Amino acid sequence: MSQRSLALIGGNATPALTDDIARELSVQRTEARVGRFPDGEIDAQIEANVRGADVFLVQSTCPPVNDNLVELLILIDAARRASATRITAVIPYFGYARKDRKDEGRVPITAKLVANMLTVAGVDRILTVDLHAAQIQGFFDLPVDHLYAAPVLVRHFLNQRLENLTVVAPDVGSSKMARGYANRLGGELAIVDKRRVSGKDVEVGAVIGDVEDRNVLLIDDMISTAGSITEAAKVCHERGARSVRIAASHGVLCGPARERLRTAPVEEIVLTDTIPVDPTGLPTLNVLRIAPLLAEAIMRVHTEQSLSVLFTRSDR
Repeated sequence: MSQRSLALIGGNATPALTDDIARELSVQRTEARVGRFPDGEIDAQIEANVRGADVFLVQSTCPPVNDNLVELLILIDAARRASATRITAVIPYFGYARKDRKDEGRVPITAKLVANMLTVAGVDRILTVDLHAAQIQGFFDLPVDHLYAAPVLVRHFLNQRLENLTVVAPDVGSSKMARGYANRLGGELAIVDKRRVSGKDVEVGAVIGDVEDRNVLLIDDMISTAGSITEAAKVCHERGARSVRIAASHGVLCGPARERLRTAPVEEIVLTDTIPVDPTGLPTLNVLRIAPLLAEAIMRVHTEQSLSVLFTRSDR
């Protein structure tokens, strides 16, 4: 078992989540001052001694993405220069993950770029939840613990005891995730045939599978502009679904997302708090706590225990 002290530090992206994790761990949060120079540059100072400590830095790289990412890099550098023994970046939502390969000419692979930046800054380990593309783990030449929000979401829907359930993937890319949820929840699987028209708009075609007179759960790893998932909800509703629910690990909710979700024909919208979500204007929104999952993972990393049990719980 580790004899090093555990230091939990949170950035400005997810302060409430960091406090929730601290309560779960029964530790006091290590304060860090993050400010700005007059020209907008980020300045930071860790306000406690972390020499020889096992440091966990909690920061989602959610909007404002660039500010939160640079803040995380600066905090990592501060902890390294303060002689922390090990630095783990706890990134509940890993931004810049959409570009994980070259799908056109003359485009970047931003997921790899961010992995390089974190590594050069001095991080020793990454702890994250539901990467947009699982292969991003391979972009790091250091340990990556990739957790799934499935145990949290599955528990919520099992408590609802939904009968005649069909778990629907809003596109082919999320079909593997949807199959895992269908297995855990004892439901059928369906897939929506989607074609992306632009970065904001999608065109939905056929539904592969049965949704008529069934309780439908649409599942995805993230909701950004909400175009795909709300169009899929409309199609399922039009095809005779008894009820429609939407769930995702990360609620990015940018651009027209909130209005689309507000007017979508759904009974419930379920997200986790990997990203802070304002419930204003979304009466059907239910935000679930991810802190218990992250706290257990942090303690297992700190005490050198296996995290395999957390992965197998998801049945992905």
